[in-house]
Amino acid sequence: MRLVLHCNNIVHLSDNNIESVAKLYKDKVQKLEMRKELVVGASVATVATLVAAGVLMVRWKKRDERRWRQTQRILRRFARDCATPVPKLWHVAFDLVSDMQTSLSDQSQTDFVMLPSYTSSLPNGNEEGLYYGVNLREDNFLLLSARLRGKHESITDLQREEVDIPAEVISGGLKELFDFIALKLAVFISTKTKTDPIAPKGKLGFTVSFPLLEGPAAATHKNVIRWKSFSVNDAVGKELAHEVNEALGKHGIDLRVSALVDATLGDLAGGRYYNRESVAAVTLGLATNAVYVESAQLSPNGGESKLGEMVIDMQWGNFNTPHLPITEFDTALDSESSNPGCRMFEKLIGGIYLGEVVRRVLLKMARETAIFGESVPSKLKTPYTLRSPDMAAMHQDTSEDRDTVHEKLLEIFGIGYTSPAVREVVAEVCDIVAERGARLAGACIVGIMKKRGRINDKKSLVIIEGGLYEHYRVFRNYLHSSVWEMLGSELSDNVVIEHSHGGSGAGAIFVAAAHSQCEEDDAISPSFVAAAAAQTVEDDDVLRDDRKYLTATGHLNDDSDEPVEWKDGEQVDALAEISDQTDSSEE
Repeated sequence: MRLVLHCNNIVHLSDNNIESVAKLYKDKVQKLEMRKELVVGASVATVATLVAAGVLMVRWKKRDERRWRQTQRILRRFARDCATPVPKLWHVAFDLVSDMQTSLSDQSQTDFVMLPSYTSSLPNGNEEGLYYGVNLREDNFLLLSARLRGKHESITDLQREEVDIPAEVISGGLKELFDFIALKLAVFISTKTKTDPIAPKGKLGFTVSFPLLEGPAAATHKNVIRWKSFSVNDAVGKELAHEVNEALGKHGIDLRVSALVDATLGDLAGGRYYNRESVAAVTLGLATNAVYVESAQLSPNGGESKLGEMVIDMQWGNFNTPHLPITEFDTALDSESSNPGCRMFEKLIGGIYLGEVVRRVLLKMARETAIFGESVPSKLKTPYTLRSPDMAAMHQDTSEDRDTVHEKLLEIFGIGYTSPAVREVVAEVCDIVAERGARLAGACIVGIMKKRGRINDKKSLVIIEGGLYEHYRVFRNYLHSSVWEMLGSELSDNVVIEHSHGGSGAGAIFVAAAHSQCEEDDAISPSFVAAAAAQTVEDDDVLRDDRKYLTATGHLNDDSDEPVEWKDGEQVDALAEISDQTDSSEE
């Protein structure tokens, strides 16, 4: 027996009891040690996990930084390849002038074929009355009516009705198409005559906005309007007008079409109605084109040409020159298009192509830098999903976090979260593409004025129609600034650029007024081509002298003392480049 003092009490324990207590105490000590080991082990594991996570975080951060640097490299290279400094713009302008001269003298020597059109398509500003017009588009057409009160009064009572063309008509023939248009026009006129009982007589203006050959709809159906050879020149315009007139007579409409003309020519007609100095018109929409007024010189036999001036449909979408800033994305777009190697200028400035180039740049970034996440958004792989209005909305988003960019990326491509920095990159890509296209358009406008010798001492009005110019504010500003940079503050005042009168499709009204005022010629004066060829010889000498003069002085040779305003540090290099080109062209 042992005596154990426990809580001030004497406890008698047997040997067995002592062993039990010792064992119990030992077990408790072991459990405490095990718990300690578990705590230590857990702590070690936690630290190891944190270390591993830290290492991964560092790796991910470095990876993200590497990807972001690659994104910036792609962006910088794209910006560099798209750059349009003033010397490059002058190269483009001079090359356009040269191609224009060649096309007027011998079209067999160039792929840039311009088409003479009707002088009678231009009004003189004295036409008055109620006129009707039709503007045929890709899968719809506009019916228009308006009243003209002379060049000192604005167009009034303008009414438009847009009519969709049924699929069966689109896939049919021209006869069915014109019959459908005449039917709808009869209804449109009958509605109009309820308020104005005077039945329309005279001429109907008919303009054509040339259809596109690209985009999602191109592969889904055959469109009768997509006639590749449909160029609204004299012969084709007359032939189609005959078919339209048969349809009009069938439906009892006392209006007749003199010719189908390009919608851009209609815009020029609107400008000429209000201002005799309107010498050119440009369409800047999904597609693009330009027309201008060319002087008809004396014929070789000494007799004066029947036409004092000639309207030239430039078809400038076909213009091409090695000085166009073409990138890898433009090359890929062209190779996958329905007309590889053709209409390169249009593929740089046409609205449908602007958004497509932006999409291709973003797709490259998504694949190589995971800018939109680890997987490439499937909708980003679909061609022609980014339209120019959406591109403009993202580009012109001035909110602090580029909220519109976020909304458009989600809406169009299904891209959810994007950081403000990524949205800024998207907006920058839009800016690069828009600036290039607008500045090239401005350079070619200057080229047209240069060809006509109207830069130095003659004010010229250029009419522009199309959504890019009307609704894309930044694009419009870039275009105007390019003209100013090329010509300088004083000379640029001689090139006035305005939006078309009456808006989209209204050119048909002014064509109707012009055709109602005078009878069209049966044929184009054959003396025009020969006269233009003689003028081209003279123009070639002027152009060559201009290049030499610009090389030596940095001035435009328009009998002007105004210097070309180069960007900082560009004049010496630009003059050297132009000098090299001039020397090589003369060898």
